[in-house]
Amino acid sequence: MNILILGSGGREHALAWAVMQNPKCDRLIVAPGNAGMAQIAECASLDIEDGDAVVTFAQQNTIDFVIIGPEAPLAKGVADRLREAGVSVFGPSAEAAKLEASKSFTKEVCDAAGAPTAAYGHFTDADAAKAYIREQGAPIVVKADGLAAGKGVIVAMDEQTALDAIDDMFGGAFGGAGAEVVIEEFMEGEEASYFILCDGKTALPIGTAQDHKRVGDGDTGLNTGGMGAYSPAPVLTDDIAARAMREIIEPTVAEMAKRGTPYQGVLYAGFMIKDRQARLVEYNARFGDPECQVLMMRLGAQALDLMLACAEGRLDEAQVNWADDHAITVVMAANGYPGAYQKGSIINGLNDLPEDSKNMIFHAGTTEVDGKITATGGRVLNITARGDSLQEARDRAYAMIDKIDWPGGFNRSDIGWRAL
Repeated sequence: MNILILGSGGREHALAWAVMQNPKCDRLIVAPGNAGMAQIAECASLDIEDGDAVVTFAQQNTIDFVIIGPEAPLAKGVADRLREAGVSVFGPSAEAAKLEASKSFTKEVCDAAGAPTAAYGHFTDADAAKAYIREQGAPIVVKADGLAAGKGVIVAMDEQTALDAIDDMFGGAFGGAGAEVVIEEFMEGEEASYFILCDGKTALPIGTAQDHKRVGDGDTGLNTGGMGAYSPAPVLTDDIAARAMREIIEPTVAEMAKRGTPYQGVLYAGFMIKDRQARLVEYNARFGDPECQVLMMRLGAQALDLMLACAEGRLDEAQVNWADDHAITVVMAANGYPGAYQKGSIINGLNDLPEDSKNMIFHAGTTEVDGKITATGGRVLNITARGDSLQEARDRAYAMIDKIDWPGGFNRSDIGWRAL
């Protein structure tokens, strides 16, 4: 098969790595890719948010299957254009992707499906939103309704922070994403991620993970796109996961089909778990980053088979074969991230590291300049390892980090601390 992956981050490198393990893959192209992906696949320059351009590229290169990594092309309807052109694709339609692209839409679906989630209000007017905050009090959560690259959520521990967030959002701090806001009840508990493949009718769980959002050790400092993750997440026990499937996931999938917008792709559910019950924090319409890295490390070659079954409506025949193992990924970020950071620093020592089924470096913000790997983003590398225990996987990952020579970067030293 000729396969095209859209995206340029650590998530897409992990997807590319898993796909390349499968003998069904004859040719792999990633667009636009990064320096790490260029070592295992062809990289192509392509506007991945332009559905017509993606279709034309797929036809010119005889692409059999397209995997869409990030959320933006999904929200722009790239999967719809590919399906219309008869190209098999992994990723939901633009209407179905509204489960991520619109917080208020997700709340409507949850209400209709009876899925447990936070109490909320939806506002298009700043004064009404502020009145609701004053009525509810703090702590409270303020969310930009649309896509804001993971930055449009403010967990306000006091009323003034929440009111300031309203001014920022309606003032254009998040562009069009903040033209409407959702204000939610603050939920207590432990957060974990659940990943489910859906083909429009069947929902198949493919794994759990736990992310580390804060920039500093001990979950301190600013929120980021994620500083590390591990899988499985012990807090999401088999019993809690089974109940969440019955009460949240399956009713959501049924409601989406009932609306005439069946969900086809990966459904990433963020749960808050308290007293052995999960409540939905949010849905994402794509794999998490960096959670995808640990999932792909554990799934390996079967990931492609599962995604194909999903795209072809055969999930009722599919089965996930899990090894009794653990995986962890530690993000190395450019100094200054998540604030202003410098681009262009050189990373040495990567060539001396093992790359196999237990040890991988997934690139995110990198390019190759004059034969040297150069940092171009905020989150730059994902140091990922598997082990028979989480401790073994963690030791492997940090041993690799010790051999990387990059004064321009940093990482957290405590990824996996909750489980350990």
